[in-house]
Amino acid sequence: MAFDADDEILQDFLVEAGEILEKLSEQLVDLEQNPDDSDLLNAIFRGFHTVKGGAGFLQLEALVNCCHSAENVFDILRNHKRKVDSELMDVVLETLDHVNSMFDQVRNGQALTPAPDQLIASLDAFAEPAGETRPREDVPATAPQAADDGGDITDDEFEQLLDALQDGSAAPESPAVADEPAKADSASGSGSGDDDITDDEFEALLDQLHGKGQFAGAVAADDSAPAADTGAAASGSESAAGGDDLITDDEFEKLLDELHGKGGAPTTAGAGETGTPAAEPAAAPKSEPKKVEPKKTAPKKAEAKPTAAAAPAPARDTSPVAETTVRVDTKRLDDIMNMVGELVLVRNRLQRLGASSEDEHMHKAVSNLDVVTTDLQAAVMQTRMQPIKKVFGRFPRVVRDLARSLKKEVNLVMHGEDTDLDKNLVEALSDPLVHLVRNSVDHGIEAPDVREKAGKPRQGTVTLSAEQEGDHILLAIEDDGAGMDPEVLRRKAVEKGVYEQDAADRLTENECFNLIFAAGFSTKEQISDVSGRGVGMDVVKTKIGQLNGQISIVSKLGKGSRIIIKVPLTLAIMPTLMIMLGDQSFALPLVNVVEIFHLDLTKTNIVDGRECIVVRDKVFPLFHIKRWLVGKGKGQEEPANAHVVIVAMGTKQVGFVVDQLVGQEEVVIKPLGRALQGTPGMAGATITGDGRIALIIDVPSLLQHYS
Repeated sequence: MAFDADDEILQDFLVEAGEILEKLSEQLVDLEQNPDDSDLLNAIFRGFHTVKGGAGFLQLEALVNCCHSAENVFDILRNHKRKVDSELMDVVLETLDHVNSMFDQVRNGQALTPAPDQLIASLDAFAEPAGETRPREDVPATAPQAADDGGDITDDEFEQLLDALQDGSAAPESPAVADEPAKADSASGSGSGDDDITDDEFEALLDQLHGKGQFAGAVAADDSAPAADTGAAASGSESAAGGDDLITDDEFEKLLDELHGKGGAPTTAGAGETGTPAAEPAAAPKSEPKKVEPKKTAPKKAEAKPTAAAAPAPARDTSPVAETTVRVDTKRLDDIMNMVGELVLVRNRLQRLGASSEDEHMHKAVSNLDVVTTDLQAAVMQTRMQPIKKVFGRFPRVVRDLARSLKKEVNLVMHGEDTDLDKNLVEALSDPLVHLVRNSVDHGIEAPDVREKAGKPRQGTVTLSAEQEGDHILLAIEDDGAGMDPEVLRRKAVEKGVYEQDAADRLTENECFNLIFAAGFSTKEQISDVSGRGVGMDVVKTKIGQLNGQISIVSKLGKGSRIIIKVPLTLAIMPTLMIMLGDQSFALPLVNVVEIFHLDLTKTNIVDGRECIVVRDKVFPLFHIKRWLVGKGKGQEEPANAHVVIVAMGTKQVGFVVDQLVGQEEVVIKPLGRALQGTPGMAGATITGDGRIALIIDVPSLLQHYS
């Protein structure tokens, strides 16, 4: 392992190979759905080939061997010598897992663990053409591959070609020299198929290079040899016109360019891959001049098949594209974001001062500063944005493997993969979404036979979608499975002691659906390695709550379920509702706020010993958070009227009684100091527009600790 190589080269490999391996996981699952997609097969082949090349440069032999075996399999597949099937895909996906494991070891500077010999042997077995009857040493079997690789020739054929060119003037009619090219010609002609050109086409090509009738062939070799020697000092045009049988190096290069495409000619350094078409020029000295077709049509005919053989050539001609991206350490982006956050605080302060000033120029300057700061904030936030397909990309493999283990037929459909959100959110959403997708496949989608009896297609569908709505992202996981039965959920809640029977009977359908988020709650009768412990959905609810998000469920028995997650675009700068409790400022995340209204506190109700209010026939628990966070001053009486803010916490909604509403304000979250870290109900602190410090309320944590 060559970790002593230039660290910059290693980092480049880690970045490039990491992106390729992420794509490969998705491409391999797509391939199982579209096994005849040539572009996909070529893309996967190139992916393994590129990773192998980088690993070879760094002398990572175990990674090279694994990728090489996988590359061989896809070389057979892309040449249509074998069909894609589920058994082959299982082996290839297992190979990708080992490649990813070795890649992580490279990243961590650890010794590589080679893939098992049995796996490599399985790959090598799949690298054989399906139902092959000819022996392996049969050269024509590899001819199409050679054509795809650019038309390289073997060492023996290249030596024959050099002998024919260099020694032709000394013994042009020697049987040994004539026989060997003839063998090469016959070998190539027997199996190269579409890559060969006919004698007429070859003659037409020579006419194009030398002029019609100027290339004399092998018969005139003896007569023209002296002329070639005596005419060495003459100009190139005179020697060509004098009937010189041999072609110059430049002419030979032109000939190879015509056959293989520009830049595709083999050299002594690059020869070694199997191929035959380039052996044709060796037969030129023994060719008799033949009648050719009219000159205008001959070049087209001669070029038709060599062009097909040189398909990769255009890629070599393309000029390098200038880089349009640059890699930046995320710490730098975080530092810039923090500075923009400070600028936002200064802007808020200036806006407050400008509002109290009557100077028109001051108003205009503050207004311009507001516009520029907002644009700068949006631009910096955009640099931290990543498409959510970075998370979505892993789900085709998750669904495929889970469906096979559960013996179900599941199709995953994804929408909105290009939706952007903050990098930290992309990483934080990964685990919750995995739990939800696995839950849909395991609990939602029924077995194929059960679906058939219910009049549904055997294959179930799980739909994963993302879209932006204002400054939030909406994620939805939907399935067309069995849906949820509220009665079953009520019964399970009573069995597990979550509710008494009377309380469970009063639960609405939505409240029943939300029971699945309770810790330890599961409808599975048997515990498996996939589900049954009642942990997954509890993790989802907790994580979404930490991201200031909301989660809701819509389900219909026999039709399917839909789980909707709503999270903010970014966690760095947060829109909040500023409130006053006594003379202290607090900030409520705006994502949690549902509605605000004024309330006569004398018209509250007591339900199960808890103060509640009824709004539009809905009952909300009421909490005086001032008593929790500020405390009641001596001699202070409870006000008769107050403002109530309805906030959502996951799937629940409650009312907070506050003294005063200040307004909406964008704030930058600052972590609490060491002395205050871990204070229940506090997410952090910020500086308000009037220069005061306001604590940011963490609604789930506040209710969990105080209620």
